[in-house]
Amino acid sequence: MDPAEEVRYLILAAQREGNLRLARALRPLGVTPAQAEVLRLLADRQPLTMSGLGELLVCESGSNPSRLVDRLVAADLVRRVPSSRDRRQVELTLTEAGGRIAREVAGIEAELHHGIDAAGAGHDLEGVLGFLRSLVAGQSAGDAVARRAGRPVA
Repeated sequence: MDPAEEVRYLILAAQREGNLRLARALRPLGVTPAQAEVLRLLADRQPLTMSGLGELLVCESGSNPSRLVDRLVAADLVRRVPSSRDRRQVELTLTEAGGRIAREVAGIEAELHHGIDAAGAGHDLEGVLGFLRSLVAGQSAGDAVARRAGRPVA
């Protein structure tokens, strides 16, 4: 296996393992990792328009995550409200229950991040981050991460 192929498979393995751990921890809350990402984004940045949410999501490609939001609205975790700035737009906000779940998700994510920090101890994480940023630069998911981190989009 050459180094590029190993990098590809290690990234895939890390993503799968991390997503499995996250899904397992979220199961008692009744939300998926993708739904949890929406709830956390809204908790941090609400109100967001559908397109504004789409620009920040890593779990979904494209800028219209309407099916994902529809499920959260049906579960009474997110509400759609007319925009105060543009009547043609709808803004997304958390319901009280959505805010509660988002806070629980934040705790679960903190535990996951603690495990990642522990695995990274003693390694050059800045170098790894630089490599991964260059790998996804100019792609929708990479751009979403850059926007969320407050960095310029390539």
